[in-house]
Amino acid sequence: MENKMKNKIKELRTEYNLTQEDLAEKVGVRRETILFLEKGKYNPSLLLARNVARVFKKKIEDIFYFDD
Repeated sequence: MENKMKNKIKELRTEYNLTQEDLAEKVGVRRETILFLEKGKYNPSLLLARNVARVFKKKIEDIFYFDD
């Protein structure tokens, strides 16, 4: 059984009024990477997860989680 990692990136982007492009620029990745993260098609590296968490001033585990 495969556990899918989920995240709250889209909700946080909306709250912070950021586009996928804005967030991608802030964390140093392409917009497509943010899109894939939001859709759960890509699990972030620890470094990327940390960078995303820093943008939103949250802990990694407050953004990325497993729904088991």
